[in-house]
Amino acid sequence: MKNLGSQYPNFFKKRYQKDDQIWTHRVRVRLLQRIVTCLFLSLGMAGISIPINIFGGYTSPMIEKQPLSLQRIIDCLNADYGIAVTTLTFLSLGADMNASVYKALTHDGLSYFVKLKRGHHHDISVALLSLLQSSGLQQIIPPIKTTHGKEAQHIDGFTLIVYPFVEGQNGFCYNLTDEQWVALGKVLRQVHEFDVSPSIKDRIRKEAYSSKWREAVRSLLGSIDGNYTGDEIALRLRAFMKEHRGAIIRLVDRAESLSQKIQEQSPEFVLCHSDIHGGNVLIDVNGAIYIVDWDEPIMAPKERDLMFIGGGVANVWNNPHEEMSFYKGYGKTKINREILAYYRHERIVEDIAVYGQELLLTPGGGEDRPEMYKQFIAMFEPRGVVDIAFTTDEGLSEHI
Repeated sequence: MKNLGSQYPNFFKKRYQKDDQIWTHRVRVRLLQRIVTCLFLSLGMAGISIPINIFGGYTSPMIEKQPLSLQRIIDCLNADYGIAVTTLTFLSLGADMNASVYKALTHDGLSYFVKLKRGHHHDISVALLSLLQSSGLQQIIPPIKTTHGKEAQHIDGFTLIVYPFVEGQNGFCYNLTDEQWVALGKVLRQVHEFDVSPSIKDRIRKEAYSSKWREAVRSLLGSIDGNYTGDEIALRLRAFMKEHRGAIIRLVDRAESLSQKIQEQSPEFVLCHSDIHGGNVLIDVNGAIYIVDWDEPIMAPKERDLMFIGGGVANVWNNPHEEMSFYKGYGKTKINREILAYYRHERIVEDIAVYGQELLLTPGGGEDRPEMYKQFIAMFEPRGVVDIAFTTDEGLSEHI
């Protein structure tokens, strides 16, 4: 059997082989968030939702990472947080190979989400969450401070961060009520209007309209016509991409042209979450909503976030009534439809690249490969993200 990856242009060899783990992890995160089962444990700020599948269960394929002994972590929680832990359970999940996560239980029945990250660094997302909470934003889950008032604790070459453990469901499997859509609109407006200090802003990534994923997809398209062999999933994906080559080329080319137009406009940058789809909106048992997974905040046009509202990621959030309810909360605003169209195209291009690389360039994924393929083709279903992106582009003269 030929290795399809070995047949790809040098572009992939030089640029992507060193990033294998990065985009494999990205696939795992998106896959984990979109599993169909709708009974979830949601783990604090990290926003990782694990399906509790009563019909058999689902476990993350990630390598188990336990860099410190459980007792060492328990001792730290007791000494530095005043949390008397009775049980600490390692959770085999997460995309970050430099992080491990745990659930801690105490005598009085309280639960905590504990994250251990390699190295002594102050994650910008941790500082940002504390600032957002201080500004009055309640729909986030900030870290618990140590007894010395710190947002994180250094321990034996690692950084320990503690959050409340919140049970609930996410927006991939729970239909938000009109009131919850309004609440989501209000909180996202607060995020976009948050005055980020220069010292924090300098540490947050800036939108660069990178062509990385467009180049990756073009390389994939240029390499699917050869007489390659592979597993059934790879062969089916190659056939599907050939059948939808025109739509894929349209997505890539339009994202390219829109990115050039936008950069000429120099739109205002605001604080954006960057990935606010249904999987990153947590609804607790009382119906309160929280925006979770703040690992990749970005300074970008507000449309970077607004593209998800009505964008149809995972074939949810594609109801016009939901979009109307959201904007009742968000308030009157002028939407730049070119920027909205760009982000909806670019997001799909990235997903095509990420899933295509995983399924065509590697034999990785194991039992997850059929689910990855299913999610790939779902993007092209009626009222799916591709349909919505094209409709957004075709209606640039309209305004919300």
